[in-house]
Amino acid sequence: MSVRSLLWLVVPGAGLLLATGLVAQSRTLEARLPSWIAENSRRLKPAEPGPLQPVELKRVLAEGRVVAYPGAEVVVGTEAAGRIVRLNVQEKSVVHKGDLIAELNADDLKATLAEASARVAEADADIRYFERELQRDESLLARRAGTVQNIDINRRGLDGARARRARAAADCEHINASLAKTRIVAPIDGVVTQRHVNAGETIEIAARVVTVADLQRVRIEAEVDEFDTGRIALGAGVTITAEGFPNASWVGTVEEIPDEVVPRRIRPEDPGRPIDARVLPVKIAFGEATPLKLGQRVEVQIQE
Repeated sequence: MSVRSLLWLVVPGAGLLLATGLVAQSRTLEARLPSWIAENSRRLKPAEPGPLQPVELKRVLAEGRVVAYPGAEVVVGTEAAGRIVRLNVQEKSVVHKGDLIAELNADDLKATLAEASARVAEADADIRYFERELQRDESLLARRAGTVQNIDINRRGLDGARARRARAAADCEHINASLAKTRIVAPIDGVVTQRHVNAGETIEIAARVVTVADLQRVRIEAEVDEFDTGRIALGAGVTITAEGFPNASWVGTVEEIPDEVVPRRIRPEDPGRPIDARVLPVKIAFGEATPLKLGQRVEVQIQE
């Protein structure tokens, strides 16, 4: 048999064997396909969404104190020295602008004022006298019965009386001004938060008498670390807490950011924090009424 005849017999047989093998392999894959899908179904299924996690807001933590607005807290002092003969207020007394708070002994000034007032009255009498004499002499001179010399004398007397009255009146004004300083009055509406003296004490000039504050005009001065200054913005929300109120918090807003950092004035409670650090005294307005007191220490969380 020739080689060509042999190839015609072998090639069809090999093709048949190859086709038979492919069919068998495909049947094997079809048989294993359900089990493969079952095994990998968990991997193929998309992940189910879990519960939404709350987004944690970034905050700047700082310590501060409750303070009064500028002009809302005044230390009332005295412009004169003397003994306190009357003290009309106690701590927590409500006062209005102009109310008498205390009064100093002013007997000497009152006596001096009476003397100056008497000199004013005496000068007034001399003025009336010389005015009448001057009118009479001028009338006589018009009838050729008087002299120019008498007119000059009375005119000089009138000028002197007027000068004495002006000097005595100036003395009265000076004494009245000194008397006014012995009456210590409230400069603003508010509440007496501190009383520094008692009735009967003798005080010097510029001595503190009471502190008056308008408790409706208070805010927080928070000491923000200088490294957090870039994280603070006007109008940012603030959460306020304080010791003594464990289950309470209040809201506020940043209303003023100074342009200068200053040395820390509040000693930090955390012993690991530096005492000599520099801070930015950020001013925070209350968004609601609180029971917090002036000078009370608070903690704030400022939203970024």
